[in-house]
Amino acid sequence: MNGRSYRGMSAEERLTERRERLISAAYTLYSDPGFPETTIEKLCAAARISNRAFYECFSGRTELMQVVHDRCVHETLLSVAKSVKQAPDTLLDRVEAGITGYIDFVTEDRRRARIMHLEVRRAGDCLITSRQQAVKAFTDMIETIVADRPEAVRINRHLLALGMIGALQELLIEWVLADDPPDTDRLISTAVHIFHRSFAT
Repeated sequence: MNGRSYRGMSAEERLTERRERLISAAYTLYSDPGFPETTIEKLCAAARISNRAFYECFSGRTELMQVVHDRCVHETLLSVAKSVKQAPDTLLDRVEAGITGYIDFVTEDRRRARIMHLEVRRAGDCLITSRQQAVKAFTDMIETIVADRPEAVRINRHLLALGMIGALQELLIEWVLADDPPDTDRLISTAVHIFHRSFAT
């Protein structure tokens, strides 16, 4: 690409704009019909760009999926951190705020819930690293919440955090796939119960 402007945009600005259009298209198509069913041709049609322009932005569908997934995770982490920060400074209040913030934010947009908890798995082994990084980020957050809290049980907090993340993931997969999904309030109360039983004496 050269540096000449086109329609008032530089080459770099055009590339950024096309990337964002592809990310927006993937956010919708990767959630429905899903990652395996979404071809590059479908992505390009939705983003209104050529196949050639696609490969100027991403190496393929997998890299685009990673970018979409990582953005969903980053936005969720920011939202949960804000919820926890605003909660009273007790273990159970902070845990409940974190759970509520997580489930509310993720289920606010079904596309986000599906990408984070279902489609990232359907993408296969190529997204394992991205999934592991997401799990580590949320595990670190949980461990920070319970660190040095006298109320916390004296067992391996890292393994407990992993277990709780697994429980949350399965609850949200149920919410995404169920013909009659449970109310988010029911998801929250169930997850809070699990956390209370795990971390509280």
